[in-house]
Amino acid sequence: MAAAGTAPLLPTAAEAAPARPDFPLVTGGRATDLYVSPSEDPAVLRAAGDLQADIERVSGVRPRLLQALPERAEHLVVIATAPDQARWEASVTRVVDRPFPGVGRALTITGSDRRGTIYGVYDTSERIGVSPWYWWADVPIARRDTVTVPARTFERREPSVRYRGIFINDEQNMTTWSHRTQEPDKNIGPRTYERVFELLLRLKANYLWPAMHPYSDFFNKHAQNPELADRYGIVVGSSHPEAMLRNGVHEWDPWAAEHRNADGSLPLYDYTVNPAVISDYWRARARQNAHYESSWTLGMRGLHDSALETRNATTIPEKVVVMNDIIADQRRILAEEVGERAEPQIFIPYKEVLDLYNAGVRVPDDVTLIWPDDNHGNMRQLPDEAERARAGGNGIYYHLSYWGRPRSYLWLDTTQLAKVWQELRRVYEHRADRMWIFNVGDLKSIETGLSFCLDMAWDVDGQGPEEFLARWYGRQFGREHAVELTAIRTEYYRLAAERRPEFIDRDVFSTVHHGDEAGRRLDAYAALLERVRALGAGLPEVYRDAYFELVEYPVHGAWLMNQKYYWADRNALAVRQGRGAGVNRYADLAEAAHAEEAAITRRYNTQVAGGKWDGIVNPYPSQIPKAPGRPAVTRVARQETSGLGVAAEGNDVGIVRPLSFDSSDRGRRFVDVFNTGFLPVDWAAEVSEPWVRVSVAGGSVVDQVRVWVEIDWGQVPEGIHTPSVSFTGAGRTVAVPLRVVNSPLPVRGFVEAHGYVSIEAAHFDRQVPRGGACWRTVRGLGRHGAAVEAVPSTAPSVTEEVATRSPELRYRVHFVSAGTFPVTVFRLPSLDERGKRRLAVALDDQPPVVLTGQAVATGNRGDAWARNVEEGVEKLTATVVVGAPGEHVLRLFMVDAAIAVDQIVIGTGGAVPGYLAPPESARGR
Repeated sequence: MAAAGTAPLLPTAAEAAPARPDFPLVTGGRATDLYVSPSEDPAVLRAAGDLQADIERVSGVRPRLLQALPERAEHLVVIATAPDQARWEASVTRVVDRPFPGVGRALTITGSDRRGTIYGVYDTSERIGVSPWYWWADVPIARRDTVTVPARTFERREPSVRYRGIFINDEQNMTTWSHRTQEPDKNIGPRTYERVFELLLRLKANYLWPAMHPYSDFFNKHAQNPELADRYGIVVGSSHPEAMLRNGVHEWDPWAAEHRNADGSLPLYDYTVNPAVISDYWRARARQNAHYESSWTLGMRGLHDSALETRNATTIPEKVVVMNDIIADQRRILAEEVGERAEPQIFIPYKEVLDLYNAGVRVPDDVTLIWPDDNHGNMRQLPDEAERARAGGNGIYYHLSYWGRPRSYLWLDTTQLAKVWQELRRVYEHRADRMWIFNVGDLKSIETGLSFCLDMAWDVDGQGPEEFLARWYGRQFGREHAVELTAIRTEYYRLAAERRPEFIDRDVFSTVHHGDEAGRRLDAYAALLERVRALGAGLPEVYRDAYFELVEYPVHGAWLMNQKYYWADRNALAVRQGRGAGVNRYADLAEAAHAEEAAITRRYNTQVAGGKWDGIVNPYPSQIPKAPGRPAVTRVARQETSGLGVAAEGNDVGIVRPLSFDSSDRGRRFVDVFNTGFLPVDWAAEVSEPWVRVSVAGGSVVDQVRVWVEIDWGQVPEGIHTPSVSFTGAGRTVAVPLRVVNSPLPVRGFVEAHGYVSIEAAHFDRQVPRGGACWRTVRGLGRHGAAVEAVPSTAPSVTEEVATRSPELRYRVHFVSAGTFPVTVFRLPSLDERGKRRLAVALDDQPPVVLTGQAVATGNRGDAWARNVEEGVEKLTATVVVGAPGEHVLRLFMVDAAIAVDQIVIGTGGAVPGYLAPPESARGR
C-alpha cells in the first residue's frame, strides 16, 4: 500500500470482480448493526455515528451502533483500526464470511490508523449515495428501501500527500453567516467548526488553518474548538503570520497589556526588542495545546499578515540572524513543552520571509518547508535537489481565493482546474508532497475547486480535470448529466481564464475590434447560462438548491458582472460617438445588470435552502480591496431631435478604418447605425457591389441598429477590391469603406489576413521531442480549449544549441506579405524566483530568439507581474523576418521546463488591437 491512493466508488486494480451477493445494509425495513469496539479512538467512534446517520438518511431506517459483539447476527458491519506504522491513513473494506462465532457475514472497514478507519467509513457513505457536500451544498440524498454495497474488496491506499487541508481566510462572509445562522453569540465557533471538520474528513482531508481575521473569533478563544478537532481527528495548524498557534490579531494586545515593560509601556511584537515577552507568549500556547495533534508554525512575521518588524536589525543579513534565533527559541520551547508530539513543524517562506530564507535562514532538517504561490495560483519557487532530500520534506500553500494585490478574488471559484492540475503536478514532481494547504476564503463557492485539489492531494496520478468534473458532477446530479455539466463548467472556467469576473473593470475588453470581443464574450456567457437553465429545468425539484449553488449562481453571477461593465463601456463609447437615446439605454442596461446581480445574490442568502446561507455570499464585502462594483454611467438630457450616426467595426468613432474581409476566413463585420438624438430617424443602406450583403437594409432607429456586412464569395472576382456600403438618413450619407481580398488558390498552414496571423498553440503541425522532454497538450487550459506545456517540469533548461537540443513545436504559416514582423507569444504565467521563465521562437532556419518572462512575484500593482495575473497571460514579443510571401514554418522551443503557451500572434499590419488575441486564422491543408 505504498502507492498513491484510489478515489472511492471507482474500479481499481485492488478490486476483484464481484462473485458474491451484495452486502445488505438495509433490507426489508431492517438495518444491519454497526459494531465498534469501545476501545477504539473517539474519532472513529464519532465517524461511525455519521455512518449510522448516513444509512438513515438514505433508507429512513437507523441501524444500531453497538460497542459489544452480538451473540448472533446474520450480517454485521465491523469498524476497526489495525495499527500499522508502515502505512499512513490507509484502509481496506471487504466482506468476510463468519468473522466471529454467531456472525454470518461482515462488512469490515479496517484502517491502518484512526484516520484510515474514518476514511474507510466515509467511503462507505459515498458508496451508498451520501455526497461529502450533502450539508455544505445541499446535495440531495436519494432515498431507497434497500441499501447494499458490492461484496468486493475496496482498498484505499496511502495518500500522495501526507497532510491535506484548508485555510479559512478573509472570511468576512463566513463570519457573518456563522453569526446569523449557527452561533449568534460567536463569530465562527464550535458549531461551525464541527461542520467544517466533518466536511474535511468526508473529502479525505486531515488538516486545518482556522479563521484568523479581526472579525472572527480566534480558534483557542473557545476551548471546545481544539477539543473538537482532536475528537474528529483533525490536525490544527496556523498560517504564516501565526507562529506557534498564536493568533496575533486577537491575542497579542491582551498579552502585551499583561506583560508591560518596566516603564509601564506596552511591549512591541518585535523579537529584536522584546524577545523574552514574545517567547513566553509562544510558550503559553505550546503548553496549552501540547496534548492535541497539532502542527507548529515556526518563524515570525508581523501582526495580522504584515511584514516582519525588526527595529534593531535593518539589513537582510541582520534579519537572517534574527530569524535563526527565533527558530532556535521556538524549537527549544516545543522540546520542553510538547516533546516528541511536536510534529509536524513547518516553516513558510511567505512574501518577505522568502527573501530571508534565500539569504541564508537555517531551517532544521526535520522541519517541513511550505512553499507559497504568488496568491494567484503560480508557485513562486520549488525545492531544489538539496531541499528535496530534507527529512521534514516540503509542502505548499496554494490559493483558490485571495484578498490583496493586485486584485482580490473571493467571490466565485474561478481558478481553472487545468491550471491547478498543471501547477500541482509540477509541485509533486519536485517532491513537495508532505503538506498541501489550500486557501479557500469563505469555503462556499469553492466546492468544485476544493474537491479537485483534495482529490489530487490523495491521488496525484488520478483523474485529470475533465474526468474529475464528469465524476464529481455526475455524483451530485446524476451520471446522465455528467457530460453536459462537465462542458458547462469547463466553459465557465475558460471564460474566467480570459479574465476573472472579480477582475472586471472599465475598458478591458474591446467593444469595437474583432467583431466586438466584449460582446462576443457576453454572447458566450449568455449561451452558457441558457444551457445551465435548460439542464436545470429537467432536474427534479429536490435538486433545485444544490444546482443553484454549484452551477447556476456562478455562471449567472459571472455573466452579470461582465454584462454591467460591458454596457457601461458601451455607454461611454456612445458618449464619445455623440449618440442620443443610446447613451441612456446603455446606462439603463448597466444598472439593470447590477440590480439583477444583487437580486440573485439576495436569493442565495435569503431563499435558497430556506435561508440557510444568510450572509455567506457577497461579491463586495466591506473589507475587500479593488473589487469591481457598480460602474459609473453617464446620462444625457432628452432633446426632441434626431440625426444619423455611423460607426464601423475597428473604429472607436467614425469609419476611417475599412472593414476587412478575406476569402481565407470568410468572416463578417459590423456597422452600428445610431441616432444622435431621441426622435426616430429613417435610414437606408446601399451597397456598391452586388456581392456585398447587409443583414438589414433600412428602417427606423431610435437608439441603434447593428448591421452585419458579409461577402458572397462565389460572386467576387479574384484580387483586392474596395467597395463600400452607404448609409443615408436625416439628410446625410455616410459611405463605409471595405477592403475585400479574394485569393482562392489552395494554401497550407495558417493564412495571413487582416494584418495578422493568429495561432492557437495546441494546433501545431508537428512536435519534435528532444533530450527527454516534449510538449504536451493540456485540455481545458488557457483561454481556448487547450494549451501546450513543456514537460516534465524537472527537465533541465536548454540554453545552448536550442534549435537542435530543445523540444520543439512547428506551425505552417502562409504569408501574403514580406517584412520584419512582431511575433507575440501568449504565455500562461508561471514563476521561478531562483531561475528564469524562458522560451524561444524562430521562423524557418533563422536563429531562435529567446524570450524571457516574468519569474518573480513582486506583490505590486501595475507592474508586469500584476498585469500577468490580472490578464492570465504574459505577452512576450520578438521579431521574425519573412523574406518572401508563401509558406514558412514558425518554430516554438522550450528553454525552461513547465512553460505553457496559449496562443501566438504575428502582426503583419502594425499593432494588433484588442485585449484578447484575435480569433484564430484560417488554416489551409
